[in-house]
Amino acid sequence: MKKLKKIVLFLLIVFVGIQFIPTKRNESSEVLETDFSKTFTVPANIQNTFEKSCYDCHSNNTNYPWYNKIQPISWLLENHIKEGKKEFNFSEFGSYSKRKQKNKLKSLVSQIKDKKMPMQSYTIIHKDAKLSNADKEQIIVWINKLRDDL
Repeated sequence: MKKLKKIVLFLLIVFVGIQFIPTKRNESSEVLETDFSKTFTVPANIQNTFEKSCYDCHSNNTNYPWYNKIQPISWLLENHIKEGKKEFNFSEFGSYSKRKQKNKLKSLVSQIKDKKMPMQSYTIIHKDAKLSNADKEQIIVWINKLRDDL
């Protein structure tokens, strides 16, 4: 029993200690000239859907939930955001070459069709980020037209 108490006490001390290790936050109030919404004329409903369902992980400005201040959750979120931005970054989309833009848009359509985006782990907590079938169809049709125009 004493051994169990020591293990629990040790884990509690570690948990409290890691709360003081900061993470780099993905926050910016600036909308870059290379932002997707400035690169293309995006219909308002589609832009709103992107902001609601995609921008937290795929832009340079994340709206953080309250639990982001708790370690190790914060580390996991920051890693997820870093990986998401590496795959597709709405804030820097205009700086991509035309070829890369087409490929990223094709991948986006594929991710939406395959129900991989937005991720289920994200939509469990962010219920308003779920895409309806109508949302998906509007986005896919619009992106395919955009790709054809590039």
